[in-house]
Amino acid sequence: MTHYLRAAVILWIVLRYGLDELVLSSFKRRWLRTIGRIVAFGRRLDAPRGQRLREALEALGPIYVKFGQVLSTRRDLLPPDIADELARLQDRVPPFPSEVAVNIIERAFRSPVDTVFASFEHVPVASASIAQVHFATLRLRSGELREVAVKVLRPGMLNVIEKDLDLMRTMAGWMENVSQDARRLKPREVVAEFDKYLHDELDLVREAANAAQLRRNMAGLNLVLIPEMYWDFCHPEVMVMERMKGVPISQVERLRDAGVDVRQLARDGVTIFFTQVFRDGFFHADMHPGNIQVSLEPGTFGRYISLDFGIIGTLTEFDKEYLAQNFTAFFRRDYKRVAELHIESGWVPPGTRVDELEGAVRTVCEPYFDRPLKELSLGMVLMRLFQTSRRFNVEIQPQLVLLQKTLLNIEGLGRELDPDLDLWATAKPFLERWMVDQIGPRRLFDELRDQAPRYAKILPDLPRLLYTYLQRGHDDGRGELLEMLRDERRANRRLRGVVYLGLGFALGLLAMQGLLHLRMA
Repeated sequence: MTHYLRAAVILWIVLRYGLDELVLSSFKRRWLRTIGRIVAFGRRLDAPRGQRLREALEALGPIYVKFGQVLSTRRDLLPPDIADELARLQDRVPPFPSEVAVNIIERAFRSPVDTVFASFEHVPVASASIAQVHFATLRLRSGELREVAVKVLRPGMLNVIEKDLDLMRTMAGWMENVSQDARRLKPREVVAEFDKYLHDELDLVREAANAAQLRRNMAGLNLVLIPEMYWDFCHPEVMVMERMKGVPISQVERLRDAGVDVRQLARDGVTIFFTQVFRDGFFHADMHPGNIQVSLEPGTFGRYISLDFGIIGTLTEFDKEYLAQNFTAFFRRDYKRVAELHIESGWVPPGTRVDELEGAVRTVCEPYFDRPLKELSLGMVLMRLFQTSRRFNVEIQPQLVLLQKTLLNIEGLGRELDPDLDLWATAKPFLERWMVDQIGPRRLFDELRDQAPRYAKILPDLPRLLYTYLQRGHDDGRGELLEMLRDERRANRRLRGVVYLGLGFALGLLAMQGLLHLRMA
């Protein structure tokens, strides 16, 4: 019964904000557009379509607000005006009662809250659709006291989410059945992506693991602080972490008055992001100003503080190579190479002509070269490329769309701190270093080192496996096997040659250094 009531509420909001007309009028089929004009008759729908969609999602509640926020990152699927309006969605949700939060904590740790914490602040310091945060003081097993932040999952979220997701899947299936134009927007895929995103955020242990990985990756950079997780007090519904003290990065004047070099802060933010992307392939993908603070403590003055690790992006080596080569080709104005990269990625349908895709890429990229580098937006370049790719039915991977959205956030934040920020000057060293590492001797050494245990395990078994195969008496494939063995011998000889050459080169360098030392002596 509740399922039908919820569907009725959604239908009423859809009609109230004219979303039915918005959907029907976007189709190319004439009869669907005619239906759209009929259902819009007698209603005042003066507001732009993006605004109406945003207001409808806000009226539907926090889950749909989250859905709109996720949808706003898919600029490869949405028209720009709708994507821009959805990006304005804010996660404004009143806190739930502190007594409920205490009950959740006590159920998770099977102890009274006064036993778990030396002190607990019942008034939350932050509240969102998924969880809220309380400050507390934790007594460790050693007796030491630590100031901590306690993140508590909003109660009953799983049931609400499952009901709304079920309705979303139904609507997505209906849209795909109605029109081929709607099918191009991949509504089922978008809902599935949102499903994964929400369930990831509902598991606070997963978020704690993301934070721990980022903290480990960033340990030697000395530019950003990641809170420590207290694993004895992490549960799917409750997460206890180190309390971070800083000034929100949006309070620029306060940071200047405190003596923070905001221009250096802008460059540091870009350095952190590109380090996470090109070195680690593991990046914080929700870096809006609400999740970033700046430390004013003497020992860590001027460092970033990252918070909220529910959304993390990961990149494979293939993804990183795609990005690095795209950026490099873009700055060389090698549009043919950009088109070839899209085709080589395997995301373009068979039969796509390189020259047509090259012309479309040129149309997107060329206008940017009339601007100073400080006005160049790599995030906008990626976004325009994704939008152009939509014309050619290119399958853009979700992790790259997430990266593009995060890159836009970083650029906006950096240029708010320093309007003259040259993003390319900061990004270029990372790209060049990564490209050298991909083709240099270090990559060969790393590959040999990583594969050595595997080959060490396989090689002793090879004679036995070969003997067993030959004893079976099958003639089929024996010629191919012998040819494979000959190829392996040739490969081994080449590998030995490379190793000997490398050793000879190293010994030669040592000999030259020895001679130089003797001459200087």
